Amino acid sequence: MVHGMHIPQLAPQSPCVDHVNALAQKAKEQAAANANGTKKKKVTAAQLRVQKDLEELEASRTWRTEFPDPNDILNFTLTIDPDEGMYKGGRFHFSFAINQNFPHDPPKVKCTQKIYHPNIDLEGNVCLNILREDWKPVLNLNAVIVGLQFLFLEPNASDPLNKDAAEDLRSNREGFKRNVRTAMGGGSVRGETLEEGAAPACAAESIGKGARGAATKKLRLAADPVVAQVGPATVTDSQ
Repeated sequence: MVHGMHIPQLAPQSPCVDHVNALAQKAKEQAAANANGTKKKKVTAAQLRVQKDLEELEASRTWRTEFPDPNDILNFTLTIDPDEGMYKGGRFHFSFAINQNFPHDPPKVKCTQKIYHPNIDLEGNVCLNILREDWKPVLNLNAVIVGLQFLFLEPNASDPLNKDAAEDLRSNREGFKRNVRTAMGGGSVRGETLEEGAAPACAAESIGKGARGAATKKLRLAADPVVAQVGPATVTDSQ
């Protein structure tokens, strides 16, 4: 837990619980099909671990996940809507790309917008220690999401990727805040035109369990016959 960090939650229930239950049902159906000699795709260790991490995510008004390809849980997007701090009212998008060596390798995370932030450069690279040298296999996707949220609550000028933004934060905090608002409105800061990062009105109502539920519903409807099973049950695979 990051000291002083407050992330409001809608409910203790996992946002992916419907998806997981649906996959469990699919697993039963596929087991029956396999008994009849039907082949199914092999489930990888990385897929199983990601599915476990998704199960453990807690609903929140300040972020949501979406899956552009419902059949691929290793590549997805994260949207963060800070509800406090200098970036309050913003909406920021990140891509997650997870390889088959996860959790031994960290996810590859990039911001898909050109934003003004000392720890995110203009190409979208993110300076977060647990995505680099401090990554450990025991860490999960929730730890990464919390870390990204904290960057918007407490931007860090001492370990910057955007040195100009870091210098602004160190030398003139009020000026930095004004630059953040300008950037979030799609304006120009230090000669760079930034992409609009302001969340639409009533954004909080569209974020959280309901919005993620729509994404996981797509996963449920288009998922492969089996990706994972709930609990200790064994996932069977065959060629």
